[in-house]
Amino acid sequence: MTSSTPRGPGPIALAALAVWIGLLALISYWVAGASLRWLPVQASNAAPLVDGLFSFETGVGTFVFLGVISVMAWVMLVHRAEKYDESDAEPIEGNTRLEVVWTAIPLVLVMAIAWYAIQVNTELGVLGPMEHIHLRSPQEQQGGYPGDRLPAEQVEVIARQWSWEFRYPGEQVSSTELHLELDRPVTFRLVSEDVLHGFFIPAFRLKQDVIPGRAIDFSLTPTRVGRYRLRDSQFSGTWFAANQADVVVETAEDHAAWLKQAAAAPLQRGLSVAADEYAERQTNPRGGWPTVVPAPPPQVNAPGSSSLPHDA
Repeated sequence: MTSSTPRGPGPIALAALAVWIGLLALISYWVAGASLRWLPVQASNAAPLVDGLFSFETGVGTFVFLGVISVMAWVMLVHRAEKYDESDAEPIEGNTRLEVVWTAIPLVLVMAIAWYAIQVNTELGVLGPMEHIHLRSPQEQQGGYPGDRLPAEQVEVIARQWSWEFRYPGEQVSSTELHLELDRPVTFRLVSEDVLHGFFIPAFRLKQDVIPGRAIDFSLTPTRVGRYRLRDSQFSGTWFAANQADVVVETAEDHAAWLKQAAAAPLQRGLSVAADEYAERQTNPRGGWPTVVPAPPPQVNAPGSSSLPHDA
């Protein structure tokens, strides 16, 4: 009696497998490109870098997902037992070649994603290195900026429960609406006066925690004129979801005109949805739960608008 040696897949099977892998790669490439439309508009020089990484990870995830689903479907359709077959399946031992393949492929994919992410983080660091300053000296406590770290433009961002305040030290202007000049680098100096907040502008692809007791610097360049939205990405209490502000990116002429107009305006009450709703609750008690008393609305030169922008 002669024994037959198991043969591998034939040329037709290999060709079909290659065609199927190519089809999965094309679908994944299309999904990766389409994923860019899921995100807000790109309004900063950091946005294309972040979006490119997101698109790459989406394409890789699509390929892996479709590949796993394809194998599951092939096993269930081709290798399923016959109807009413209750016999035990044929015992098989491990396949070294298969184990090497399904170990090597995830390793390559994970290392590719890691390499891409490192490149993006490196470029973001070149665009604007982030620096943490512990607030200890009187100069830093008062919002001063040491001369050796003076950026091209600095905007001090003060987070409170639950309102934002933006100060332009060079022009002695404060606002509850963030105004930035198009195509000009800006350094944000983030400070919290109470608890942890999150400085999040989706159109800029910028999300940075604002930590009490620290001043955190982050630089980027706005690249698209428009009105966007700043949100508090950290749960900071009752009205954290209402802790939002408009972000206006404008031309150099419009920005200079806004600064001039704001500098000439007297200090007035800034925008604070939390303070307004809390005051209304005190005059018309409706029960509910105890909450932290919101910080008083900041006194600013330019309160801004409370309307929601289209390009949030």
